Amino acid sequence: MHNLERPGATGANPAHLDTRATHVRERANWMRRRLLRMIVEAGQGHPGGDLSAADIIASLYFDILRIDPKSPDAPDRDRFILSKGHCTGALYTALAGAGFFPEADLDTYLKPGSRLNGHPNRNYLPGVETNTGPLGHGFPVGVGVAVAGQIDQADYRVFVLTGDGELQEGSMWEAAMFAGHRGLGNLTVIVDRNRLQQGAGTEDTNSLEPLADKWRAFGWDVVELDGHDHEALLAAFDAATEPRDKPRVLIANTHKGQGVSFMRDQANWHHGVPNAEQYAQAIAELEAEMRA
Repeated sequence: MHNLERPGATGANPAHLDTRATHVRERANWMRRRLLRMIVEAGQGHPGGDLSAADIIASLYFDILRIDPKSPDAPDRDRFILSKGHCTGALYTALAGAGFFPEADLDTYLKPGSRLNGHPNRNYLPGVETNTGPLGHGFPVGVGVAVAGQIDQADYRVFVLTGDGELQEGSMWEAAMFAGHRGLGNLTVIVDRNRLQQGAGTEDTNSLEPLADKWRAFGWDVVELDGHDHEALLAAFDAATEPRDKPRVLIANTHKGQGVSFMRDQANWHHGVPNAEQYAQAIAELEAEMRA
């Protein structure tokens, strides 16, 4: 029997929440510094979305998910699907930090022959649940995984991280409607609501508001929160692991490029590579944030 206790299971007591949040904050900061180094060395990447999602992904991998890197395909593991599949910098650093593969492999990011592709591939990397990349793909797969768990009366939970721009895909709302119809209480979706997509704001491209009301209309429980508040994230994820008869969506209000002043809330950093001066500034800001 694998040791697949949820890391945060003993931390549901609010007295432990600040300790857990401090640990997640440290890991998220490390992820940001490490993924920026990966992008600079590779000469390509999507730093804006990686940085906006880092706190969410760190909360899951370093506190919430019931996973075992020694047995990545254990039947009773929790499932995490990165539907916004271009943000592999954040996913790969979390997987390496959680022990799914050596941290040294991060140095191969996007290089010829590397297992660390621009989009995650479960055939290459342990811990990747499904291949994602085309937007609007990962969430429907996550709904299917949750349906399977419901049919089997399995104990695992399914977590899916989407981008807000991704919600302009029709397949996302087909999946949301079906999940609500099935009452998938084992499913939690997190919307990385940074309000920016490639080239423009989401509301300028194809307005999503009133976003919370849309999810409620499809039969979902809705929680709106600060996606960079580690205590709020952990409390919401703790609640998401409790039994319920509806799927739940966390609308996590975030900032694209969070943690780096010149990237924050700038659509042009959806993808791009910092030059040497910018990289040095970014690392200095992140290191200062850890000392604050």
